[in-house]
Amino acid sequence: MYAVTAAPGTDRPVRPIGPPELARLQRRTSRVLMAGQVLGGLGVPISIALAPVLATEVSGTEALSGVASTAAVIGTAVVSLPLAALMNARGRRPGLVLAYLIGAAGAGLVVLAATIKSFPLLLLGMAAFGAASSANLQARFAAADLAAPDHRARAISVVVWASTIGAVLGPNLSAPASRSFAGTAIPETAGPFVWAAAVFLLTGTLIGVLLRPDPLLTARALAAPEEQSREGRSLRAGIAAVKASPRARLALLTVAVSHTTMVSIMVMTPMDLSHHGAELELIGLVISGHIAGMFAFSPVMGWLADRLGRLSVIGLAAGLLSVAALLAGTAGPSHGRSALGLFLLGLGWSAGMVSGSALLTDSVPQPARAAVQGLSDLTMNAAAGLGGAAAGLIMSGAGYGWLNAVGAALLLPMAALALFTARRHPVPAKGVVSS
Repeated sequence: MYAVTAAPGTDRPVRPIGPPELARLQRRTSRVLMAGQVLGGLGVPISIALAPVLATEVSGTEALSGVASTAAVIGTAVVSLPLAALMNARGRRPGLVLAYLIGAAGAGLVVLAATIKSFPLLLLGMAAFGAASSANLQARFAAADLAAPDHRARAISVVVWASTIGAVLGPNLSAPASRSFAGTAIPETAGPFVWAAAVFLLTGTLIGVLLRPDPLLTARALAAPEEQSREGRSLRAGIAAVKASPRARLALLTVAVSHTTMVSIMVMTPMDLSHHGAELELIGLVISGHIAGMFAFSPVMGWLADRLGRLSVIGLAAGLLSVAALLAGTAGPSHGRSALGLFLLGLGWSAGMVSGSALLTDSVPQPARAAVQGLSDLTMNAAAGLGGAAAGLIMSGAGYGWLNAVGAALLLPMAALALFTARRHPVPAKGVVSS
C-alpha cells in the first residue's frame, strides 16, 4: 500500500492507496500537464516569431533584432533555479503557476514597451516572458514524478509530444493575432503578446485548479523514509548528487549538448537557405519539418529509452545529430538535403532530451530531483544561449558548413562519456537506475 499527500504544501500522508489508484493518479496528472503544454506551448511561439520584428521597430535598427529573443532565452535560464527552489519547498503546482504568471506579466510589459517605444522595457518584458518557457520545460519532469521507473521516459515523452500542437500552430497564428489589433493603440506586431498573456493566464489557472494532488509532494510521501530528508532538497545537495553519480553527469551533459547543438545549427539554417535561393515558403516548410522531428516522435524515443535503456538512446541521439550536421553542412543548394538534415536534427534533439531527462531523474535521490532538474534547465538554456550567439559569429566568419562541423564536434564528449559510463557503470534492466 502507498500513501497520498494531504493539502498542498505538505508531505503528510492522509490515506493509503494501492497501485491501481496510483496509476489512475499518474494518468490524470499526465492529462493535466499535456493540456497545459498545448496551451503554454501555443503562447510562446505565437509571439516569439515576431520578437525580432518588434525589436527592430522599437530600437530603430536591425542590428538589435536578435537581442529580444536572446533576452527570452536568458530569462528562461535565470528563472530555472528559483523555480526549482519554489518547487522544492511547495511542490510542482505553485512553481508552474508562478512561472506562467511571470510569463503573462512579461508579455504585458512587451506590449507596453511597444506602445511607448522603450527598448530597455522590451528586453525586461522578454526576459520575464521566458519564464513561461521554463514552465513548459519543467512540466516534463512533473510528468515523471509519479511514473513507474520503467515508464519514466514515456511519461516525459508524452508531455514533450503535447508541445507539438503549439509549436506548429503558434507561428501560423502570429499574423491573425497581429491583425486583431489593427487600428488600436497597440502596435500590430505586439498583438500576439496580448494573446500570449491571456494564454499564460489560462494555463496557470488550469494547472492551479487541476494539478491536484501535487505530483512532487505525492511522490515524496510515497518515497522510502530514508529518502524524505529535507536536508537533501537544497541546490547544494543537488550539485553534490550530480557529482556523486556518473550517470547524472552524463544526463546533464546530454541535455545541454543536444539542445546547444540543435539551437546553434537551427538558428542559422534560414540564413543559409536564403543564401542558396530558397523562398520564405520553403524555409517555413524546412523549419516545420524540423519542429515535427523535435516533438512529434518523442513518444517513440520514450518507448525506446524505457525498452532499450537510456544509454542506448543517448547513443542514438549522438548518431542522429551527427548525421544531421553532416547533411545540413554539406547541402549547399540542395534544399531537400537541408530539409532532411533539419528533420534529423530535431529527431536527435528529441532522443537526447527524453533519454537525458529520464536518466537524470533516475540517477539522483528523490529529495534532490527538483533541484537537479532546475540545474539541468539552467545549464541547458545557458549553453544554448551561448551557442546561438557563437553561431552567428561562426557563420559570418567561416560559413554554415563549419558551423555544422563545430556542432558535430560538441557531440564527441557526450558520446565518449556515454561509452565510458556504459562500460564502467552499467545500468540495470531497462535502463533503470533507481526509483
